[in-house]
Amino acid sequence: MEFALYFFIYFEKKQIEHLCVQITKSIRLIIPTFVTTNNHKVMKKSILIFTLLYISSNILYGKASDYILQSPNQNTEVHIHISENITYSIYHQNKLLLKENQVALLLENSHILGANPHIQKIREYSKNESIPSPLYRVPSFHTSYNEMDIQLKGKYGLQFRVYNEGVAYRFYTKFKQPITIVDEIAEFNFDQDYNTFQAYSTNKKNPYAMAFQNLYTETTLSKAITDNLSFLPITIDYGKELKMTILESDLEKYPGMFIKGDGKNTSLQGTFAHYPSEIKNFPPRAMKRITKRTDYIARTTGERNYPWRIWAITEKDTEMPVNNLVYALASPNRIGDCSWIKTGKVAWDWWNDWGISDVDFKAGINMDTYKYYIDFAADNHIEFVILDEGWYNPEKGDMLTVIPELDLEELIRYGKSKGVDLILWTVFNVLDEHLEAACKKYSEMGISGFKVDFLDRDDQTAGEMTYRIADMTAKYKLTLDLHGFYKPTGLNRTYPNIINFEAVFGMEEMKWSSIQKDMMEYDVTMPYIRMMAGPVDYTPGAMRNASKKDFKDIYYNPMSQGTRCHQLAAYVVHDSPLTMLADNPTIYKREQECTDFIISIPNKGIEETRVLQGKVGESIIMARRAGTSWYIGGMTDWTAREITLDFDFLDNGNYEVILFKDGINADKQAEDYKQEQFTITPASKKKIRMASGGGFAMTITKK
Repeated sequence: MEFALYFFIYFEKKQIEHLCVQITKSIRLIIPTFVTTNNHKVMKKSILIFTLLYISSNILYGKASDYILQSPNQNTEVHIHISENITYSIYHQNKLLLKENQVALLLENSHILGANPHIQKIREYSKNESIPSPLYRVPSFHTSYNEMDIQLKGKYGLQFRVYNEGVAYRFYTKFKQPITIVDEIAEFNFDQDYNTFQAYSTNKKNPYAMAFQNLYTETTLSKAITDNLSFLPITIDYGKELKMTILESDLEKYPGMFIKGDGKNTSLQGTFAHYPSEIKNFPPRAMKRITKRTDYIARTTGERNYPWRIWAITEKDTEMPVNNLVYALASPNRIGDCSWIKTGKVAWDWWNDWGISDVDFKAGINMDTYKYYIDFAADNHIEFVILDEGWYNPEKGDMLTVIPELDLEELIRYGKSKGVDLILWTVFNVLDEHLEAACKKYSEMGISGFKVDFLDRDDQTAGEMTYRIADMTAKYKLTLDLHGFYKPTGLNRTYPNIINFEAVFGMEEMKWSSIQKDMMEYDVTMPYIRMMAGPVDYTPGAMRNASKKDFKDIYYNPMSQGTRCHQLAAYVVHDSPLTMLADNPTIYKREQECTDFIISIPNKGIEETRVLQGKVGESIIMARRAGTSWYIGGMTDWTAREITLDFDFLDNGNYEVILFKDGINADKQAEDYKQEQFTITPASKKKIRMASGGGFAMTITKK
């Protein structure tokens, strides 16, 4: 005891607290050595010294406490410090990733959950679980974690979880009455000026209101844009492929988190949209937009769990697209039986602007045009046709009334006679205003689901609308494709009838974007970052393809940046249970060889997903297995690359390969491609050249 008291004379409180944590860590690391060398006396003496220091710290400074929680593989640690406030730090293989990040909830009447906390109970446990994941990138997956539940005086607490794949925490409260949350403190303090990948809001005047669609900006922490906000996910690059990605899950009755920096130091801060106080309708689609907000972020029940804050940690870039933490941390399935949910491919009208040709009728939003789309879908075994904007008068906002030019019941009958289902587009608030009536009417008519668009925000009321719609559509066995929507937060686990999400700078942007919008770089960045949150409705399939020099934004006859094979690869690279064929049927008929190949790539029944090669911002090689067949897609940025594909992941046997690769002139003529067929075994290797903006796609079938 004298040693400990003498020690405290010469060191400040913070120093001692930090030292205690380090001693704890050191003792944990060296105990195995002591045990193996039978040096029990030394071990006992070290533990005694630490114990005295820890007891003395509590005697002199009261309530300060430090806790360490490890991942099951012991590679990752979260250090939790509780004194006058609550902070945590994250380490991975002894490297500091985040340091002393404060967490707190600010309630009305200046009540702060996290200020001067008093521990009532600490509960620690470990769990291994197998999570069913229908319609996801795998049918199920195994995960394990260690959890610390810190119950605090004042009817609240914190849960920390450490997985092998990352760290997560959330608040919970146990108040009997509803509460108002003024703000949340979520800090991200870094010890160095690391590089980041951030996508910023496209609405600087009102950054919380936009479609969550933008390219990634690569910059250092200190040079982060200060007059705008970035939306999740964002990634921090620690060098040597070690990365951490900030995400969130289980975003229910609470606003989503944005990120801001101050442009001066290496810290970032979470920020949240305030609760709306006034919402008005705006033309041309009867869309509701926020015109005034309150001075708080949430009004909610007093007894609840709050969203999970997630830090996904990856040692290799190839681990990023297959990280499952967002899905794992979401609330489980609430709809029960999922067998009725149908996924597949969609013939889409809007991107190609109903631009069919070589027909004897005027193309547009009319019966002849949609029967043409249905015929095309049936001939090519495409499961769906979508009726996008225009099947009801969008300005009136009445989706219960179909325009006179369409006999919707006849289109449904015609489609079903050919094995093709219809999906209807609508605006979020328009569906919400007619929710049960619309779901009942169109379900009884035989509609498969809705593509819901233009939410363009993630404040608390936006999330509540989404949950209402998800629940009601599930009741009537309707699926949802969420467009104009915030990033995925695990809703596809809670409501598996949600089969896809936008929140991606997808192909539709090529209708109005110049070449300065570098889609090739985005295409090999987005799968690593955005796809960690969930699937993407990227809307690929352009049959007009252009080199960097030749690309133009043409609204009525849109094209893609990059090669034809880059487009084909998207059908493998992207997590997408519902995948559009964005171009028009006339062109697909002319390009039947490519069309057949696209249709052959499954987006359901996927049993295994892995990334074979790649680096963020440069290239990606994705592989998916359905049964005994494999499907591989590769993409590069504007840099031409040659890769060697190793097939050692295959089971024993002989396999037939169909390969679509960039043609020798694809750098200038982006539609140039070559098809090859050959046989391989697991011992085979194949060199493949990807042109500038290029790619490849292949199917591998066991003989």
